[in-house]
Amino acid sequence: MATAGRYYERYAWRRRKEDPMLVDLWRARLAEWRTQPSVLRIERPTRPDRARELGYKAKQGFVVVRVRIRKGGRRKPRPRSGRKPAGMGVKKLTPGKSLRWIAEERAARRYPNLEVLNSYYVAEDGTHKWFEIIMVDPNHPAVRSDPDVSWIAGKCNRGRVFRGLTSAGKKSRGLRRVRGIPNWVRRFKKKGRKGA
Repeated sequence: MATAGRYYERYAWRRRKEDPMLVDLWRARLAEWRTQPSVLRIERPTRPDRARELGYKAKQGFVVVRVRIRKGGRRKPRPRSGRKPAGMGVKKLTPGKSLRWIAEERAARRYPNLEVLNSYYVAEDGTHKWFEIIMVDPNHPAVRSDPDVSWIAGKCNRGRVFRGLTSAGKKSRGLRRVRGIPNWVRRFKKKGRKGA
């Protein structure tokens, strides 16, 4: 029965822009979220299937935080004194971090006693993107006794989000193992060349 429930959770997520009832639901949600604080602790994840995939458990010591981030690149004020247009430094200033990584850092600054486990995309409109951050209390007994998550209590994982050790941080740093053409495609191309 649990498997069927997770299937319908994924199905509802995939159909959120096609089913009229889900379209109305998400429109009402975003209207409410716009009025809320930019970093907000929530009771349960909006996408429980995705949260479970990334390590969330409905037990003590786990916290979910929704973060609102403004879309686009850096916003810098235009200099008052004269400069060449090339030296203005106003446009085309893209941060080296993804918006998801920035959202994780903001959540970690708001809750300094928690560590970021992972995060995922939730929604966006014309101005903002929303991410949900899974955070863990490394000092909670339920976390320390859980073999799946107890590693986060180690000293080497303190402030891991600020050192680019989360999934979003590693992706922005270019540490993903699969980049460009997958290995099996390369092997297939090499075999094709030899046979020609």
